[in-house]
Amino acid sequence: MIKFIKVKDYQELSKVAGEIMLHQIKEKPNCVLGLATGSSPVGLYQYLIDAYKKGEVSFKNVKTYNLDEYCDLPREHPESYYSFMHTNLFNHVDIEEENVHLPSSLGKDLQKNCQEYSDALNKVTVDLQLLGIGANGHIGFNEPGTSFESETLVVTLTEKTRKDNARFFDNDINQVPTHAITMGIKNIMNAKSVLLVASGKNKAEAIYQLVNGPVTEEFPASALKKHPGVVTVVADEEACSLLK
Repeated sequence: MIKFIKVKDYQELSKVAGEIMLHQIKEKPNCVLGLATGSSPVGLYQYLIDAYKKGEVSFKNVKTYNLDEYCDLPREHPESYYSFMHTNLFNHVDIEEENVHLPSSLGKDLQKNCQEYSDALNKVTVDLQLLGIGANGHIGFNEPGTSFESETLVVTLTEKTRKDNARFFDNDINQVPTHAITMGIKNIMNAKSVLLVASGKNKAEAIYQLVNGPVTEEFPASALKKHPGVVTVVADEEACSLLK
């Protein structure tokens, strides 16, 4: 079931989505969260940091599993998702480092890394999976055409995705990695519940397709329509601009 929440702007989106995640942590202090990167969740993470600083919540017993990581970027690179998560959340709350999990793009045997991450995910149940959505409907880095039965895998990023992410790399697409390691769609669908956030006009077509389009592997996010739990979509007015 998809529950749709339309909000005015990014600030309200961050607050509403932040409250949903905050409620999950308060309700189950040892919950398992699936986390996302990119510009969409930054405000949500700041909302959680503010709540932590006010003494409203502790991350001491929370475990996290991130969706994805670029290949060929060292962890210390400022645009690695390891760096992103520590800069935008982990360094500011009381989460234990051993409870933080990201897929590894290190070493030569990436298929082994994929299997190890899927094995780790299959040993836990993610209580709430946070997602953004790509302009082409990708979730995680699962590009159009990815099987709904996929588990953690190495993907070749499309030119569209690399262009969209070039803003994080001095607007130079040549600096954007060509591959990433990502949770598969099956891994994502195994979460008890899903929270998807979308902001801005560049997400309007994707939100329209999510609401009105068919379930097809050519639009990976459409798999969420078959999720057995609650999928909450929080989208601002610009992202909803094509909806009637």
